[in-house]
Amino acid sequence: MTDHLSPTELERDARAVLDSIGNRNLSVKERLAIPMQAMPVQDPSERIGNMDEVALGYSDAQVRVESMRCLQCATAPCVKGCPVSIDIPRFIAKAAEGDYAASVAVIKESSMLPAICGRVCPQESQCQLTCTVGKSLKDIDKAVNIGRIERYVADWESRNHVRKNPAVAPPSGKKVAVVGSGPASMTAAADLRRAGHEVFMFEALHKAGGVLVYGIPEFRLPKRIVQEELDALHAMGVRIERNFLVGRTAKIHDLMEREGFDAIFLGTGAGLPKFLDVEGENLIGVFSANEYLTRSNLMRAYDKMRAGTPLYDSKRVAVFGGGNVAMDAARTALRLGAEEVTIIYRRTDEEMPARREEVLHAKEEGVRFLFLHAPLRIIGDEKGRVSHVELITCELGEPDASGRRSPVEVPGTEALHPYDTVIVAIGNASNPLIEKTTKGLDVNRRGNIIVDEQTCATSMEGVYAGGDIVLGAATVILAMGQGRKAAKAMNAYLEHKGERV
Repeated sequence: MTDHLSPTELERDARAVLDSIGNRNLSVKERLAIPMQAMPVQDPSERIGNMDEVALGYSDAQVRVESMRCLQCATAPCVKGCPVSIDIPRFIAKAAEGDYAASVAVIKESSMLPAICGRVCPQESQCQLTCTVGKSLKDIDKAVNIGRIERYVADWESRNHVRKNPAVAPPSGKKVAVVGSGPASMTAAADLRRAGHEVFMFEALHKAGGVLVYGIPEFRLPKRIVQEELDALHAMGVRIERNFLVGRTAKIHDLMEREGFDAIFLGTGAGLPKFLDVEGENLIGVFSANEYLTRSNLMRAYDKMRAGTPLYDSKRVAVFGGGNVAMDAARTALRLGAEEVTIIYRRTDEEMPARREEVLHAKEEGVRFLFLHAPLRIIGDEKGRVSHVELITCELGEPDASGRRSPVEVPGTEALHPYDTVIVAIGNASNPLIEKTTKGLDVNRRGNIIVDEQTCATSMEGVYAGGDIVLGAATVILAMGQGRKAAKAMNAYLEHKGERV
């Protein structure tokens, strides 16, 4: 288990660095010598007993010290690594000065969701991957912690109640539907409303926020932050209709022909879980990660007195998968009372797609890892409940289409392992409802909507799409990038479209 300095100790050390720097202009060499600031976190032994956020956020001194590590490169390679092209050096320079209002204002020129992105986006594989500091120190893990700085200035704005919503242009006379309420839809809705269009957002569930609400646990992304973003959209004039399932409540053609919408953005995500396709998946105690996390995140299964769903009593939990969703499910299972949780992955630690930070946090909390194993079947007891899983050992063979080495089963290594709960976290596919109910909408063989790469326009005039429904399961910031790209094209389309009949 990793030893963590307390927030007080981290603040003290950061203050000492600030005092030593004073008001001097720093050379590149001096900036490279500034120590990277660790993120204060809850103690692992305490946090597995609550749903509070694990990462506590930088202090004022820490964010300024971390910001001073930025070399302010003229070429700004970090910007090229950002899917929405935030002017990263400029917002970090303002943070280094302690001008947090100006810093967050720079971010919001390109991104409406800095408090969310600063928490859940994989900066280490995007903007931080190209950071000159990490390359100069020959250790990408030493790159400037861009996401942590972004989170701080966004939280500062919220904490000090100085948030300013974007200005809305005069009414355009155009009416736009945004289907879904996740990050792609929230971004598109904001940009469309800015242009003066009347915007209606349709959400199938009883709570808006999409994957940010039902998919990501409270201990990684507090739901109050998502609600603040939805409140901002409401304040801008976006109307949010909940319990409205497009494809059932109304079809796409109904919205355009009967309800008079001039354009539609589809941001319905990828919420159809994939399964293992092994014997026993219909037993009691087998969950998709989608269902398991939704029960906890959206229906508060962890709060027994006010839960909107019953809690399954698990003692030994097997989680299949190696991504962030698998980490979320495993860590949630611990907090829901499981005595032992094991992540089972067909490859090795090196091939796991989950963020390193999430893997580290899972290990600190006591999640076990069983690598190079794959499920053959799930076995139940006389009551039809999961009792064991038969696993087989694997070894890595040749690379597959994704470039990762394929797992190859080793004959004769089959063995039974006692588990009473199985959570399947191997990805999601697109829900086929809109595809099946919308004539003329082209999709690929995986069910993802086909769009123009530059405009996110679909095969139907006036209909655009973005996020996971197009990309498959992707990141929040990539979804936002598509929402912004689509909104830009939609605004141009609506500007040249004649008055509605």
